[in-house]
Order: sequence, then structure tokens, then C-alpha cells
Amino acid sequence: MHRYNRALGDLSLLLIAMAMSLGPLARLSTARLIRKLLPYRRELGIYAVLAAIVHTIIILFGWVELDFARLFGFEYHPTLQRYVMVQHGFALGNILGIAALLYGIVLAATSNDFSQNRLGASVWKYIQQGTYVLWWLTVLHTAYFLFIHFLDFHRRTPEPNWAQWPFMALVGAILALQLAATIKTWRAQRHRRAAT
Repeated sequence: MHRYNRALGDLSLLLIAMAMSLGPLARLSTARLIRKLLPYRRELGIYAVLAAIVHTIIILFGWVELDFARLFGFEYHPTLQRYVMVQHGFALGNILGIAALLYGIVLAATSNDFSQNRLGASVWKYIQQGTYVLWWLTVLHTAYFLFIHFLDFHRRTPEPNWAQWPFMALVGAILALQLAATIKTWRAQRHRRAAT
């Protein structure tokens, strides 16, 4: 179960990263192929949200077993006859994931021509620019589970997770693309202003 759950979470992150990279790549490159891929940002985002929904369903039914207190780091202690916190920080990691999922559902639900026409171009674009919020919520959620979750006082410190380096490379690559595209756009605007 954990493998499937993890694979779907990783797939969701990769699909969001691909969607996030297409815009900057189109600004940085003159290749026609990149421009032809731009419309697929919607589909990539929708598939990312679908993978995140299945990821969440597996957690809720397979691991948490619909005991929502467990989702936030609590376990029922039969001797004390109450829930006790056993995984500190777990709630924060999952709250970030829930916020990303809810935000992603809004983005996916409005990623269509009907919503664009109904909301108007400016409102629709404003909502869709929330992809950056979705990206950072997803990055923080993933980072918690890759770097922090298993560091607890009552457990032996585990070996570093092999996925930490590819994750950091992916986040770094998206940041570098965004920064390079921003600088190129800024320079082009300065050049146009200087020419007029």
C-alpha cells in the first residue's frame, strides 16, 4: 500500500513540475515544440490532481482507516482511554497536503474553456496563477515527509531517503527556470522601453 501511495504522490509532484516548467521553457526557447506543448499544462495539472486524490484515498482508507485523528498524528491509547499525540509535526505535513489538494481541486475544476468563458479572462487567469501556491504547498508537504517525518526521539534515525537528492534537483530546476524566464522577460521589457 505504501509503495502505491508514495508512487501516486511522486507522480502528482512530477506532473505539477512539468506543468510549472512549460511556461518558463516557452519564454526561454524559440523551439516550436515547446510552444505546441503549452496547451497541455491544463491536462498535466488535472492529472496531477487526480493522482493526488487517489493518493489521499489510499491514505484515508488504507492507512488512517477513516480515523481522522490518526491523520494528524494522534493514536488511540487503550490504557488512557483517549487519543495521544505520537507523531509530532505529522499534522503540519498533512495539513499542507490537504491544502494543496483542495487548492488543486479548485484549479482542476476551473481548467476548462467553460470556466474561462464563465469567469472572464482576468478572473480565470488570477485563479490559474494560483498554480504557484499549489506548487509550493506540494513542495513543503513532500519535503516534510522526505526530510523530517521519521526524525523522532523514540525511533532510530533512518538512513537518508534516496529520493531527497532528486527532489532537491527538481525543485532547484523549477526555481532556476522560473528565475531565468523572469530575468529574460524583464530584460526584454527594459529593451523595449529603451527603444521607445
